[in-house]
Amino acid sequence: MHRAIAPTLLLACGLALPTVTTAEEVTSFTLDNGMDVVVIEDHRAPVAVNMVWYRVGAADEPAGKSGIAHFLEHLMFKGTESLEPGEFSSTVELNGGSDNAFTSQDYTGYFQRVAADRLGLMMEMEADRMTGLQLTDAEVLPERDVILEERNQRVENSAGALFGEQMRAAQYFNHPYGIPIIGWKHEMEGLGREDALDFYSEYYAPNNAILIVAGDVEPEEIRTLAEAHYGAIPANPDLPDRVRPQEPPQRAERRLSFADPRVGNPYVKRTYLAPERNSGAQQEAAALVYLAELLGGSSASSLMGQMLEFDEKSALYTTAFYDGLSLDATTFTLLVMPVEGRTLAEGEADMDRAIARFLEEGVDEATFERLKMQLRANEIYRKDSLQGLARSYGEALTSGLTVEDVQAWPEVLQKVTPEDVEAAAARLFDRANAVTGYLEKEELAMLTETAQ
Repeated sequence: MHRAIAPTLLLACGLALPTVTTAEEVTSFTLDNGMDVVVIEDHRAPVAVNMVWYRVGAADEPAGKSGIAHFLEHLMFKGTESLEPGEFSSTVELNGGSDNAFTSQDYTGYFQRVAADRLGLMMEMEADRMTGLQLTDAEVLPERDVILEERNQRVENSAGALFGEQMRAAQYFNHPYGIPIIGWKHEMEGLGREDALDFYSEYYAPNNAILIVAGDVEPEEIRTLAEAHYGAIPANPDLPDRVRPQEPPQRAERRLSFADPRVGNPYVKRTYLAPERNSGAQQEAAALVYLAELLGGSSASSLMGQMLEFDEKSALYTTAFYDGLSLDATTFTLLVMPVEGRTLAEGEADMDRAIARFLEEGVDEATFERLKMQLRANEIYRKDSLQGLARSYGEALTSGLTVEDVQAWPEVLQKVTPEDVEAAAARLFDRANAVTGYLEKEELAMLTETAQ
């Protein structure tokens, strides 16, 4: 049963709930070589975002070659027969634009933000490096040092990042989501030119790519440009099916402790295996979005924030988060950082009390309605960012969703009821499906071991 409480003003000034605007104008089609194209029209300014997404990420890497997807992302800027190393980005800059790239578990993406009349040049260069990448050891080996240094800075020098790696490895025994996107250091050190070219030739092809263009453009204009620049590139007939090892049923809770002298504020973290957004069936994921916000969104309004940070003052910080954009099963995460003098075991007990309270009392109706209003507002605000809008489609399409799923998502969120959230919570919170980890200061861990 969700809690019925005295009604409260949804907005302090009595403003009406924002109305979700109609879906953006989107046109999609597929070239003869299998390349998908999505055009998002926004004629407010003469600019455009050009993105090429590949349906390959860290979770698609061959065994023993972790980090190769991210490494290749770096190497894609090293040049072709037509472009010298670094010339791609310098050309974008000379044309008044900016560019970058990114790698995730499920995709690799490249983008440029330019004046709309420069799109033809951007597509010409992207098509060139889709098949024409040229690499030498003189370029590859120094770039390998770059990604190793990136790992040193982002992971090896961060106790929290190292802890997070251990948590994911414990959560995913068999699925490659347990392997870090940047790669395990010992495997990264062995990556070379042939590894990059093998991965490139297998996955970088038009029938494994999605072109997304957002901005001051017309669909027929983009079709003409796409056919001119990408249409002649042959599909890869040997593109492998996207089949990954899956997790066996988890039979018991997994637990770990990670100690590091650099830890300033110890915390307890728990992840549960959770369903991803699935095409045509996004309701469970939508309910989990609400659950994360209700339990650990804003400290001032979430259950764990109010209960542990404000009322009991037993926690410095609490949070919960869930991201359903994932090709395979994802995770739902909770975190409690106890105040000084309170142990991690007590912090875990506080977390469990908050979960039990939610399962017993249900959803706070006023908080739920405010949250629904905020999600409506977020849908309006997201349309103000061309890059964010294009990225929302790219992430979804490379994770198994469709254009129709992306456009239906705001309405799916608005149809969620308190009962849906409560039912999703009851299914989710199974300790036999969880990993619980303690991140603690090394001296404390040593004292505990000595006492035992």
